[in-house]
Amino acid sequence: MALSIPRELMTLDAWDALPEDNSAHYELQEGVLVVSPKPAKRHQLAVVRLASQMEHQLSVEWDVVPDFEVVVQADGPATVRAPDLVMVRADAAENRVAAGDVLLAVEIISPGSRKIDTQMKHFEYAEAGIPHYWVVDLDPPAPSITVYGLGAPDDGYVESQTATGVLTVHEPFEMRIDVEALVDRRPSRSEG
Repeated sequence: MALSIPRELMTLDAWDALPEDNSAHYELQEGVLVVSPKPAKRHQLAVVRLASQMEHQLSVEWDVVPDFEVVVQADGPATVRAPDLVMVRADAAENRVAAGDVLLAVEIISPGSRKIDTQMKHFEYAEAGIPHYWVVDLDPPAPSITVYGLGAPDDGYVESQTATGVLTVHEPFEMRIDVEALVDRRPSRSEG
């Protein structure tokens, strides 16, 4: 299906009217439709592995959802992002949430997304009030997770740590993440 290219800034209603298309990754950035390739296998495996680790450590009141729409800005030129993972209340809306309903947003850097994930989304998510933001970098020398939390008002995010090996956090919840397991293959059944 060919998607017609919008000739003006899109509103949230225009975004909602787009036909469903799972052949690419779509976001809305200040009213501009942004299309990027679907993430590669390595990226998708890291999403699944991280979500699994997080899910096992959360109370039943919270969910970790992959590729879920977050309305970062509804008015003016709208911005809708789809972070690799979001942590939301289990009773959150089914189709998308406002940024104020997101406790943690996680982006995994892909080829071509480094500046967007570390600068643009970093700014957008902080300005929208998402309390916690993690950036996962799978590139050598070792996979890492950089953890940010909102600082004083108008300060944006403040980096609290960058972890390789094992990430241990106390906010938003006590969690221990095996960072290397995001890229390492599972042990074979004969090993354990």
